[in-house]
Amino acid sequence: MKTNILITSAGQRVSLVKAFQTELRKKYPDSKVVTVDLRPDLSPACHVSDSYYKICRANNENYVSELLEICEKENIGMVIPTIDTELRILSENKGLFDAKDIHLIVSDQEFIKHCRDKRELNDFFKNYDIRFPQPVDKFNPTFPLFIKPYDGSLSKDIFIVKEAAQLTDFHLTHPKFMFMEYVDPEFYKEYTVDCYFNKSNELSCAVPRQRISVRSGEIHKGITAKNHIIDYLKEKINTIPGAIGCITFQLFFNKDNNDIIAIEINPRFGGGYPLSYEAGANYPKMLIEEYFENKNIDYTDNWEDKLLMLRYDAEVLVRDHE
Repeated sequence: MKTNILITSAGQRVSLVKAFQTELRKKYPDSKVVTVDLRPDLSPACHVSDSYYKICRANNENYVSELLEICEKENIGMVIPTIDTELRILSENKGLFDAKDIHLIVSDQEFIKHCRDKRELNDFFKNYDIRFPQPVDKFNPTFPLFIKPYDGSLSKDIFIVKEAAQLTDFHLTHPKFMFMEYVDPEFYKEYTVDCYFNKSNELSCAVPRQRISVRSGEIHKGITAKNHIIDYLKEKINTIPGAIGCITFQLFFNKDNNDIIAIEINPRFGGGYPLSYEAGANYPKMLIEEYFENKNIDYTDNWEDKLLMLRYDAEVLVRDHE
């Protein structure tokens, strides 16, 4: 059986690579975690992995063939995608990986399509009776309002417009901008929820973590919270057809009235997942047991409440680098 694991677009995901190394070696001591990246020589996660490879961009026509070639060379049994831009192309080619007995941990095309286009995501939320920020007519706006692109990520091109004077032609004519109601942070706190969906597309774990501080779109300071969000998600999305592995929900939560407003779904490991892992939500172990050992993954809430994460910059030093 092939038990090596490959993590794509490794970048700075040092903690994620180390988590998979730790859990994999508990069960398969001789197995390894391989990484790929566009610039692996400048990727700290690649340098802490057991081996790494350079690969073209996900939108290159050779991406899938290059990835499969690396998988065969390294005897890979599982692939973990980590960025939005590769999810669609990998989902479309999942059959090629299945044919080579490689577990590609990616949700199906339809679910990914909903997540990548925030216009369709609002329809998804509506179908599941989940509240989301209501659209605002840009030609007859009410203020304050919030603007973001329908296919954006990493908090790029987002704007809070508090009065008409701040609204420009750039905002009004941009073809990808969505105008929506502004959620006041004085009353609502922002959370990311790390969810695990098993092979049967059932919710098996949900860890809300409050985004106390964010840097470059990724959580910098955060804390786990066992609160109403968990029961809400268990009621609303106990099953999502096509969803597998780690799925992150972003939402706003008003603890005074338990109101929840959902804003995004990312069908992959989020940058802040290491907090959930350290709290005990062991998704690498779940993946290994479910896909390598064919174990059933039932619902668990056996993770630590009120665990605070304070991130800082650290260094990976590479000697004799050219």
